[in-house]
Amino acid sequence: MTQASQPPSALTGGFRFDNSWHRDLPGTYVEQAPDSAPAPQLLVLNHRLAAALGLESAVLAQNPGWFAGGAVPEGAAPMALAYAGHQFGGFSPQLGDGRAHLIGEHFAPDGKRWDIQLKGSGRTPFSRGGDGKAALGPMLREYLISEAMAALGVPTTRSLAVALTGEDVRREAGRLPGAVVTRVAASHLRVGSLQFWAARGDHDTLARVVDYAIARHDPDLVGQDGRYFAFFDRVTARQARLAAAWMGLGFVHGVLNTDNVALSGETIDYGPCAFMEAYAPGTVFSSIDHQGRYAYANQPHILAWNLAKLAESLLPLLGDADAAVQVLNDRLSGVADLYHDEWLAVMRDKLALDGAQDGDADLAKGFLAAMEGQGADWTLAFRRLAEAEAGDTTPLRALFADSARLDLWLPLWRARLRPDAASHLRAVNPLVIPRNHMVEAALQAAEQGDLAPFTALLAQVTDPYTDRPGREAFALPAPSGFGDYVTFCGT
Repeated sequence: MTQASQPPSALTGGFRFDNSWHRDLPGTYVEQAPDSAPAPQLLVLNHRLAAALGLESAVLAQNPGWFAGGAVPEGAAPMALAYAGHQFGGFSPQLGDGRAHLIGEHFAPDGKRWDIQLKGSGRTPFSRGGDGKAALGPMLREYLISEAMAALGVPTTRSLAVALTGEDVRREAGRLPGAVVTRVAASHLRVGSLQFWAARGDHDTLARVVDYAIARHDPDLVGQDGRYFAFFDRVTARQARLAAAWMGLGFVHGVLNTDNVALSGETIDYGPCAFMEAYAPGTVFSSIDHQGRYAYANQPHILAWNLAKLAESLLPLLGDADAAVQVLNDRLSGVADLYHDEWLAVMRDKLALDGAQDGDADLAKGFLAAMEGQGADWTLAFRRLAEAEAGDTTPLRALFADSARLDLWLPLWRARLRPDAASHLRAVNPLVIPRNHMVEAALQAAEQGDLAPFTALLAQVTDPYTDRPGREAFALPAPSGFGDYVTFCGT
């Protein structure tokens, strides 16, 4: 990858574009400008993220067309990327950016390179009959959940802005306000980015894309013998850490297709996602996941499945096929243990265990077994361990329909606690997550022109750990009348 020798000079608004994908990977994208927006309006701007990126919020606010379509910042090179993907297990050889435009790669003040992408910005050659647009609700959802995940310390794409386009889109719910979210990512390289070229037998382009991915995410491997095996190991490690982080928070991604597995290890695509409340391993939120393929407890297994598809895509670059298959199979056989180690590290942290002992996995599973079937809220159960550690088990026990198994578990847990357990438990277990009923209420109000509930919820979920008065309503699960929660992809 021919990177700029030094970050380019700042352009209007503070953008410093060096568009290496556009320059280095011709043929892997279609040059495409976003659709024009008849009445662009900047609805939400992430001032903190803008500052971290070295962007000038005042200038951004004066240019809503940059975020709604019809205009791009100076130095941008908008394009739609090609990729394939397994969707619910079935392979689609051509997907691509059907409603998104990568407008450029921006250098932040610390020298890091970030993709700036518009989502919901119009049709491309990859739209497959879709309108390329997005409704306001799903775009605000992506902003809200991605920023909550960032505050929770989970590797994630970020959201810089949400803008109204000034035109409605047609969906099953009727006519809805059209909107665009601006996504910031370490890159938009996916497992599907490699599958696209492997499926076509274009091994030269496949090698260029993989070498580009290595230069973006693992530059110490550039030019090394064995770099493709090493790159597979790096991606595997990142995905194992990511899945463990999701599981620790009760997060259900909902659509873990291979085109939604980022090689960077960031969470990408916040469509039918949600946070589990009452602990139930089979929890599914997606309206189209009828078989539970992407249920909460299945996420680690899908991780391994998707990594197998990554391995298949890399195979043409690995020399002797039989030897490469053996090496990759050996690596894939170790994915479950790698994930388990990452999960156990997360659970030791969430339970405030002192060091590491052989029985810790059983101890962690014992807490989950005590919760299962009891209606115990995942987030609050871990949070209220701090009070239980101090001797008051009443708030924790109140979450359980039957606390008999919990009462047997608590003494075993107390015997393993670190000296600063109470403060540690509050520091690592969030008080506030994006509660599903509040997310829906905020999005519905925004669609009616009232952004206040969204703004209030955003302020809460981006400060997830702090105890302070007035947060109680944001910390509680949905009322009993809320019913089963169903999410949609928004297309």
